[in-house]
Amino acid sequence: MKSVLPDFAEVIVVGGGPAGLAAATLLRRQGVASVLVIEREANAGGIPRHCGHFPYGLREFNQLMRGPQYAARLVSDAVAAGVDIRTGVTVLSLHDGPSVTVTSDAGVAQVGASRIILAMGVRETSRAARSIGGTKPRGVLSTGALQGLVYLEGLRPFRRPIILGTELVAMSAILTCRHLGIRPAAMVESGPRATARWPAGMFPRLCGIPLMLNTQLEAIEGDASVSGVLLRGPDGVSRHIDADGVIVTGGFRPEAALLAGSDLAVDVGTRGPQVDSFGRCSAPAFFAAGNLLRAVETAGVCWAEGRAVARAVLRSLKGELPKPASCGRVKLRGDALAYVMPQQVSTTQDAPAFPTLQLRLNRAARGRLVCTRDGVTLSSQRINSLPERRINVPLPLAAGDLTITLESSD
Repeated sequence: MKSVLPDFAEVIVVGGGPAGLAAATLLRRQGVASVLVIEREANAGGIPRHCGHFPYGLREFNQLMRGPQYAARLVSDAVAAGVDIRTGVTVLSLHDGPSVTVTSDAGVAQVGASRIILAMGVRETSRAARSIGGTKPRGVLSTGALQGLVYLEGLRPFRRPIILGTELVAMSAILTCRHLGIRPAAMVESGPRATARWPAGMFPRLCGIPLMLNTQLEAIEGDASVSGVLLRGPDGVSRHIDADGVIVTGGFRPEAALLAGSDLAVDVGTRGPQVDSFGRCSAPAFFAAGNLLRAVETAGVCWAEGRAVARAVLRSLKGELPKPASCGRVKLRGDALAYVMPQQVSTTQDAPAFPTLQLRLNRAARGRLVCTRDGVTLSSQRINSLPERRINVPLPLAAGDLTITLESSD
């Protein structure tokens, strides 16, 4: 039976992961008449749906869960609240009004709304985007693809892969491998230390996996399938390592293709939509939450953000949010600062969706992080951090444009 979508929903949520489902559930529980979640996959739940390991659910449900159990709980809570979840539906474009154009087994349709929340999540950077040379054999997978094969289909795509990257998701790849007895030959990191916070960086060695730091993956070898890789170590010498697969982890980017054809402003740092401290996009009928805003946070963080942005949407529907024109911009100074989110702050910081400014670095750096307005220091803190680690700066109460400067001590 074909799924005919409604012509209108009070709030449309694009994306059925933790952020989107949490936002939709809260909105319905708070009395919003109709909330429509649009999910392009066959099942809602997002990335946790195919992460068959712990820990999920402690923040949200005070219960330790595996990923699929957690995803099922998010979906069941949304359905119980009266959320209309439509899967197998792809949003083609975003329009003022606001509205979305979608395609499904029922054909192409347009659905209008009073507010739209974007929660499309992230994707991992591919081998091609990383300019890894060599042949193109089978057995090169992202963590998400690996988890889908292992947990959803029960397949073992290789026995002795290498893992490229040391972000938290790379540790998740180790757990996925252990589920079916896959024993990685090595974990490769181009930097001088693991990206994941201590003690997660110790996990590979505890599992008997060599951690190769300051090492580059130069080429993937093999014809029909991977037969090995060429690695260049800190001594500059290239060496062959036998392997039958490569897991390309991390390097997350917001799943923001929809923004390219819309009028919504995109931040060059995060590559996601520009938002203010209420999660409101450059077009005030659109909001955004979760990992679309920056890559990458845990499911629990995204769930909490979805709820926080949903509260801002409730206030927007009641006309209680300050006008977008009253928001000041946040500027960054220092070549080590990769981005800030949100990019705008309101002069009225009454219950913002984001109580802090979230920053990331593009390289390891230390020094003093100073937030100023018109040359007046509002806050200052010392940092010693790595890329992919969130740095929080309290949201200033002062009105106007802000400047955040990293006074490096490198």
